[in-house]
Formats: sequence, C-alpha cells, structure tokens
Amino acid sequence: MWRGAKRRQALFWPRATRAPGNGVVAPGGACLRSECAQRGRPVDPWRGQRRIAQGEAVPCVKPVLARALRKTPLLHLDAPRRGRVRRPGLKLEENGLTGSVKDRSAVGLLQALHDERPLTPGTVVVESTSGNLGPALARLLPSIDCVFLAVVDLKTPHATRTVLTERGARAIVVGEADGQGGYLLSRLRRVRELCDRTPGYRWPNQYENRASPDIHRRTTGPEITEQAGPEPGAVYVPVSTGGALAGISAHLRRHRPDVAAVAVDVHGSPAVTGSAGRRLLQGIGAGRPSAFLKGPHGYGRSVHVDGIEAIAVCPIPAEDMGLVPGGSSGCAVCALLSDLENGRVDDRLAVCLAADDGGEYRDTLYCDDWATEQGVVKEITAAVEQLRREGLFFDRKHLEH
Repeated sequence: MWRGAKRRQALFWPRATRAPGNGVVAPGGACLRSECAQRGRPVDPWRGQRRIAQGEAVPCVKPVLARALRKTPLLHLDAPRRGRVRRPGLKLEENGLTGSVKDRSAVGLLQALHDERPLTPGTVVVESTSGNLGPALARLLPSIDCVFLAVVDLKTPHATRTVLTERGARAIVVGEADGQGGYLLSRLRRVRELCDRTPGYRWPNQYENRASPDIHRRTTGPEITEQAGPEPGAVYVPVSTGGALAGISAHLRRHRPDVAAVAVDVHGSPAVTGSAGRRLLQGIGAGRPSAFLKGPHGYGRSVHVDGIEAIAVCPIPAEDMGLVPGGSSGCAVCALLSDLENGRVDDRLAVCLAADDGGEYRDTLYCDDWATEQGVVKEITAAVEQLRREGLFFDRKHLEH
C-alpha cells in the first residue's frame, strides 16, 4: 500500500478527475481551483454584482450564511471483522459547502459576530486555524465582502494553505512551537497581538465562542437523530475545539438521552483528558483542554486513539468503496472499532461523525514522502495488514438524506 506516490494517488482518489489547469476534482466534489485562479486572475466574489461601499450595511449577510448550511447524508455500512458483521453509520460532512463539519462552525461564528456588530464591507476577520475552519471562513467571507486573515502554522497542510490563498485569504504563518506538542498557543498569542494592534479586527474565537457548539446543537445533532431514527446507541465525535461534540451532546441529552456522545481524541492531545505530546495528525486534538467540555455533561465518555492505528484505518474505505476519509474521520472509525473489540458498545447503530474527506490530507497521511519523513511507514503498513488479516472490509448499504 505504501509503495509509491503514483499508485497511492490512483488508490486513494479512484474517481478523481483532472480539471483544466491541473485542478483536481475529488469524487463528488467541485474543482479545488476556480476558473479565475487557473487563469492567473484574482477571484472576484462580487463579479456581476454591485459592490457595496465601505461602511454600508450588508443586508445579505444572514441569507448568505443561511444558504451555506447544508444538510449532509448518513451513510449506512456493513463492516465485517473477525467473522462478525457490524453496521456503523458515517455522517458525511464532506457534503457541506467546503467539505467539512467546520462549514457549520463558520456559519455559527459569523452569525454571532454579525449579531454583535454588523459585518460591513471591508471588515477584517482574523482567526487561528490549522485545519478546516480556515477554508470555510475563506469561502464565506468574500461573499459578504469581508477580508479573512488566517493565522496558521508550519504544520498546517500545504493543501489547506493553498486553498486559503486561492480564496483570497491572507495567511500569517507562526513558526514558534508552543511547547505542548503543537502551535495552538502560539497562534492564539499572535491573534491577540493583531487584535490589540488593530482594534477594528474581528475575532470569532472558535475555541471559546459558544456560538460554535450552539450551531451543532441546532443542526448537526438533530440531523443525526432524524436520519438514524430509533436505531442509534452512540455517536462518535472527533474533538479539536470541542464545539461539535458539545453541541451534539447537548442535543442528545435533551432529545435522546439513551444515546451516548463519545469524545474521540488522539494520544498526545489534552483536548479531552491527558497530557500534551507529539501528534501525527492535524484536524483532531489540541494543545490545551477544550473550553466547551469542562462541565460534567460535555459528553458521555471518551476514547483516545493511537495516531498510527487511525491512519491505518483511512485507506481501507478508500480501497473498498472509493470513500476517502480525512484524519479525524479515521480517528472516529478507529475509536468505534476499538470499542467494538472491547465490548463497550452494543449491537445498536453507532454513528461516526466523518468530519471531512481526505482532500486536505493529500500531502500528509495520504503521502508516502510524509510517512517516510515521520518515520512511520513500517508501522502504518503493519497496522493496515493486520486489519486486513482480521477481515475488516467496508461495504456501502444505503444513504439517509
């Protein structure tokens, strides 16, 4: 499996096509490079529309944000392993506007900013991001004629940084590690410096703003319970800021208290519990505890997964179904498989929040060179081979829309 980039590109993007100008169209997705970007011209989000003057009220902000919320499907699977067939479900957030669950977070955060003080044309929004919130904000803010300043770090995937710049965002790269296995604290310090220096900047603060869990309480949670019907016994949610888990858990406590909200984190992350350390995967975990999960009802229980094992899970649905999961999605599935083996879940439907697809991970967990640089090729190969020996296979059954 880890035997050359050309084979891996064919393996992990089985239905990908090539767009003009070498833009890649992932399975079921849109071209990652706009026509304007392909031709070397800046993208103009107001092309064909009247430009709003600086300081003028923007009556379209709320409708634009409302249209950005899209319902995503629940994919039912058969997953045989060790002679027993399990039937998990994947909540496919890759079907959102920019391909991740952070579309919802971005909408909730911008709605809260606009309610607090209108987002007028020319407003600069600054946010710390190492994953999918950045592309989501970079997609939404130009459509309301605002400017996005993204504070990223050296571990932010190249694909993510490319998307940010192609969508007109300005990226500020933080190079100083925070001593907690990542760059989060350093990025946050940089955001505060920028906001102190320029008081007009607006900071959504995805790490502490209650608008983030609230949007998931109002949208993601109800969609899961509606699509799963009476069947679910647990929902596995990967944790970064903790907003999605806190919101989904709040919905379940009120409407389906019989369904467990399971926090999925990785070793080396203190987002839920534990201590900080080296982490292989971006998009899951954090360098500090989540501000949304401090209360006694933030979630039902937690599972910490090994990064190697989570990465090993990812190519299997890609090979079996052409479904290319992102790193945090692989972690959620890995956590479920672990619980199944340990008898921690019953035979009811277990739903995994597949927070994104593999598009942002082409240069990391789906790249031979990256695995070689990290010194984990042999470990990942052995883990994949072990899962296959145990008979693990993923088979599509049906979609609930």
